[in-house]
Amino acid sequence: MLKGRHLIEPADLSIKEIDEICSLAEQILVDPAAFADVCRGKILATLFFEPSTRTRLSFEAAMLRLGGSYLGFADAAGSSTTKGESLSDTIRTVASYTDVIAMRNPKEGAALLASKYSDIPIINAGDGGHQHPTQTLTDLLTIRSIKGGFNDLTIGLCGDLKFGRTVHSLAKAMSRYQRVKFILISPSELQIPEYITSQVFKRSGIEYSTEERLEDVIGDLDVLYMTRVQKERFFNEQDYIRLKDSYILDNEKMKLAKKSLIVLHPLPRVNEIAPEVDDDPRAAYFKQVKFGMYARMALIAKLTGAI
Repeated sequence: MLKGRHLIEPADLSIKEIDEICSLAEQILVDPAAFADVCRGKILATLFFEPSTRTRLSFEAAMLRLGGSYLGFADAAGSSTTKGESLSDTIRTVASYTDVIAMRNPKEGAALLASKYSDIPIINAGDGGHQHPTQTLTDLLTIRSIKGGFNDLTIGLCGDLKFGRTVHSLAKAMSRYQRVKFILISPSELQIPEYITSQVFKRSGIEYSTEERLEDVIGDLDVLYMTRVQKERFFNEQDYIRLKDSYILDNEKMKLAKKSLIVLHPLPRVNEIAPEVDDDPRAAYFKQVKFGMYARMALIAKLTGAI
């Protein structure tokens, strides 16, 4: 039973609950009109203390398509935190007006803190470089819909694996399935945090390897998850400039890949996927955007008890 629950990280959901959410999302995708009024009278708060396009708009579109409404802000400057209000007070206030809160905050652990002061569900829409569970649901729904399941896949994670919260969340979620292998492709400065390899991969018996050249391993992959090098996570702009174009996926590299490969990206992209790849049938990142809205519709419906 998901009604009233918080979603702070993917581990908050069991495999069975993830399957239930994905199944519901697929039902909504097939017949959206059947779900057009399930959240009538319910209100979603979108509290975005950090810029976002896809995540915020997909949450808002999800609630509107379920027949509910939303309120909130897209910038911390539009909130009373600029006056010094604490996060706990903000959450207590907003929880008085709404039925569910989706929050993005640049500080790691902010969503967990918010959940301690809220008697309505808190959905973590990204906290710093830490977790992004609804992007993970989006990724899982996309993989399941195209690949038919999660077992027996070789997944390449490419780019900024150090600060990429989407990568951390996906690695945790996929490590719970059977015979999954990860190939971690990044420059040495942006390798995945040690806690992921020690506490997630090794603890779960997951096979993984580290590589620096995408073209050396792209032919082995079933899923390629590209990420951008995130300027906002760097303290030193020179380091960002030096690393930002470390990996660029283009048609030449795609010639080395399996015909069954799917390419995912949480977006926004900068230079890491050349526009020429968009026309390749293996490019699934814009499908991924649409799946994200349906995954969030299913999640909202479950957490609010509408379904």
